[in-house]
Amino acid sequence: MPNLISLAFIKAKIQKRPALLTYTVGGDSTKKISLNILNSISNYVDICELGFPHNTPIADGGEIQTSAYRAIKNGIKIRDIFNIVKKFKKNKYAKPVILMGYYNMIYQFGENNFLNSCKRSGVDGIIVVDLPWPENKSFSKKCKKKNICFIQLISPTTSHQRAKKIIKDSHEMIYYISMLSTTGGKLKVSTKEILKNYQKIKRINPKKNYVIGFGITKKSIEKLKSADGLVVGSAICKEITKSLKKGQNPVTNVRKTVIDLKKLIS
Repeated sequence: MPNLISLAFIKAKIQKRPALLTYTVGGDSTKKISLNILNSISNYVDICELGFPHNTPIADGGEIQTSAYRAIKNGIKIRDIFNIVKKFKKNKYAKPVILMGYYNMIYQFGENNFLNSCKRSGVDGIIVVDLPWPENKSFSKKCKKKNICFIQLISPTTSHQRAKKIIKDSHEMIYYISMLSTTGGKLKVSTKEILKNYQKIKRINPKKNYVIGFGITKKSIEKLKSADGLVVGSAICKEITKSLKKGQNPVTNVRKTVIDLKKLIS
């Protein structure tokens, strides 16, 4: 049976558009709001990425860090994230869920325990930012056995030879980092340059699904819509922060942001 992530890309391709992936931090700013946001955007996105709040992230920019600190301050734990996923998956319009985080949290939880919890709650994929190839081979195989997609990361500095090996070992989705920066940074290279580098990677194995992340905003997303998928995270976390500061409903405002993003790539 194909992973739900693969089916999401197939559906987007039939509709001749890129898949839209959104990223929010699990439990930002409360478990209820986090779940309500997922439910409210589910009709407009193809895949939902949910981050584990972490107090020392290495790839997350300011907007995502702010979201993570809010969740940590509210006492969000790994088990809470699994509960959010489990409740979200009960929604008949629920989309595939990818958990994104750092390996030390998985290590402390226990790899097998973590993957069993993923399976029970309905997690479809995992991104582990600081577990690169080939160190991730063993964990990746464990994911495959559970029919959970382990998503590899490739950056503009990844050599062609290394990229070939990573793609060969990858599952159905690969995450291409648009630029050398933390998430949410202003694009330091043109969208044209990003697509040129992206196409070089995609040519290695065109059958797999490649998404572009980092620095994707309403301004840049339309110019990148030839990609298989596009990930928007910091722009959404920023909307949550802005809404809370103004005393507005973050659920309503995030939903509107996601609808606007979808229109730009449809």
